[in-house]
Amino acid sequence: MTPTLSVKNLRVEIPTRRGTLVAIDDLSFDIAPGEVLGMVGESGAGKSITGSAIIGLLEPPGHVAAGEISLQGERIDGLPPDAMRRIRGRRIGMIFQDPLTSLNPLYRIGDQLIETILTHENMSHAAARAKARQLLEEVGIPAAGERLSSYPHQFSGGMRQRVVIALALAADPDLVIADEPTTALDVSVQAQIIALLKRLCEDRGTSVLLITHDMGVIAETADRVCVLYAGRMAEIGSVQDVVKRPQHPYTVGLMAAIPSLTMDPHESLAQIPGSMPRLGAIPSGCAFNPRCQFAFERCSAERPEPYPTTSGRAACFLHDTGGSKLPPVENARRAEKAGIAVKGRTEDTVS
Repeated sequence: MTPTLSVKNLRVEIPTRRGTLVAIDDLSFDIAPGEVLGMVGESGAGKSITGSAIIGLLEPPGHVAAGEISLQGERIDGLPPDAMRRIRGRRIGMIFQDPLTSLNPLYRIGDQLIETILTHENMSHAAARAKARQLLEEVGIPAAGERLSSYPHQFSGGMRQRVVIALALAADPDLVIADEPTTALDVSVQAQIIALLKRLCEDRGTSVLLITHDMGVIAETADRVCVLYAGRMAEIGSVQDVVKRPQHPYTVGLMAAIPSLTMDPHESLAQIPGSMPRLGAIPSGCAFNPRCQFAFERCSAERPEPYPTTSGRAACFLHDTGGSKLPPVENARRAEKAGIAVKGRTEDTVS
């Protein structure tokens, strides 16, 4: 089966006066039809830049320097602006983080939906208005016919996000890129938006790239998850395996930092020491090695390729010992027994 989206060896560069910064470095993943792929990582990991590169909206001077981006088997990287503009909206929908910046405050919601529909589909104005109403009903906006005449400021934050989702689906795209679609919303509205995305994906067979920093949203919504660190893929696999049995030390740290309902209220959350490196100061070898408690000499000398794990791949040398089905803690113990010095390992590390 041809994947809806295929990204191979993507590299995004940003030229500056002090040299060229590499924002995305050799990133590869696929999204199958009807699949939700979650993309997670700290701020600055490269999640939003990946989405912008796919849809052709990188801020200059940022550009795709290498790699391939294919939509249903057809390469779309390097297309002329006019050709890419026809793909945006028609074949790829985009849900941005802040719905206020996605909606024109001077135009009614109905006018914006109708304009989007008529731009990509050949139909009458009356038919486009009927479809706009249907879209608002589909995303759960009550009294949809009346709300077509409303302005963006007359909607709540959650309702505006529903309108943005309707806009992204207006031309029945093959792929929707949702960039932090629940960040500015309260918890109850987040749950509604997550349920809406899941239902629309199932009903329409639309593929979704869900970009977020919230592992809770990923666990609720995604089928698979891709963990980014400093513009590189740390781990990719089924959401159940990545959440319950993370195979990369960075993912282990992310999962350990999530508060539990059963934890002692006086207990401190686990932390990953240090911070994400700046683009101009990414360390040699594995980018995570200065913060990794399992790092050994090879980690600072060589860059790890993604090694097979139980349900995906992890870019960690701990899986180069023949123990790809073991969590990083057990691989670290195996490495230690083999005479490899593992710095800072603790016996109670979450695996």
